[in-house]
Amino acid sequence: MSKSDLSLYDITKFTAIDYPNHLATIFWFAGCNMRCDYCYNKSIVFGNGKISQQEAIDFLKTRINLLEGVVLSGGECTLNPNIFKLCQEIKSLGFKIKIDTNGTNPKMIKKLIKNSLVDFISLDYKAPNEKFYQITKNRNFSDFEKTLKYLIKKEFDFEVRTTIHSQLLNEDDINKIIKDLFKKGYKNSYFLQNFIYDNDTIGNISQKNKKVSKEKILNIIDVKYRNY
Repeated sequence: MSKSDLSLYDITKFTAIDYPNHLATIFWFAGCNMRCDYCYNKSIVFGNGKISQQEAIDFLKTRINLLEGVVLSGGECTLNPNIFKLCQEIKSLGFKIKIDTNGTNPKMIKKLIKNSLVDFISLDYKAPNEKFYQITKNRNFSDFEKTLKYLIKKEFDFEVRTTIHSQLLNEDDINKIIKDLFKKGYKNSYFLQNFIYDNDTIGNISQKNKKVSKEKILNIIDVKYRNY
């Protein structure tokens, strides 16, 4: 990999919460094809990379036998043209790989899975189809849906999660997502993540955020709550 490939915005050297049951590091990729109103990674979405992938690999070599996994996040990591090669190098060092993705690049996700270059995926279900563009400013719901269907059919190890702010999503919206997941045969836990306020979100979202009423959420699949 070339030193000039400055595709990473930052590295979180240690995390015990971002890769379930694994001690890991996070590689944050600059750039994204969405502009979610609640996104607090504004500098990453609009910013440029500052760290080359080779520098990231060199750092990772110092963590062999200390960490178990690498989280590829962003931004949207699957949009980077060198992610396949990066995953190969990470795997060659003995680390597991988790990917955080909005699911709009199903071809790359399939390629990584078919080549055993990813071990776990956190898939963001941003909103029901009719609200998808309103929240993400992206019209590729069909590509997200392809990824979701593929992961379910493949019985791959993954989770689906949705970030909630009451100005954007309500209990009816969440129940539409739950019904869709149930209809598609999703068997894993579905995580509802309460929005954590940051004063520099893309959509300048208000701090005022009424939590969803758990009593109004359907229980036809396993629903779990984060930041509640």
